[in-house]
Amino acid sequence: MDPLPYQTITQFAGLGLALLAGWFLGLATAPGGGKWRDRLQEEEAEHARYRDEANEEIRAKTKRIRELESLARAPAIGAAAAEPGAGWRGWFGWGRDNLARIRGIGEAREKRLNELGIKTYREIEKMTAEDEAALEQRLALASGTIGSEGWREQAALLGAGNEGEHARRFG
Repeated sequence: MDPLPYQTITQFAGLGLALLAGWFLGLATAPGGGKWRDRLQEEEAEHARYRDEANEEIRAKTKRIRELESLARAPAIGAAAAEPGAGWRGWFGWGRDNLARIRGIGEAREKRLNELGIKTYREIEKMTAEDEAALEQRLALASGTIGSEGWREQAALLGAGNEGEHARRFG
């Protein structure tokens, strides 16, 4: 009988594979493996809770955005209630002013000015004499009407918030 049961490399490789397979089988069947399975299930449950909370927060914020968008679409109600005749300037200062507050501009003329792209007091205030002449032609006004009615001065006063001075000077 041989003193060593394993003499070839193939026999040693077979022994190594048998030992490795036994080790894996032992790990898989050990009672400590349930601990990792439980931790995985806890992590999955925590992730599901977080995902549900995040989705609920997204729904709430989306609803708030829609509310704010609907308020932004109907600004005239809030502006009219705050100050009759005052124009709404939008969230960051753009938008349109109530140009009909300028003496010489009625509602129909304000609508026509808006169609021509003139929507704020500042745009009227910054007009040059050439701009005035071109605008008078487009509005079919007599030459010099804008200057004689003082549109630029009125726009400057109203744009600066000098309501009292505007009322005193232009009625």
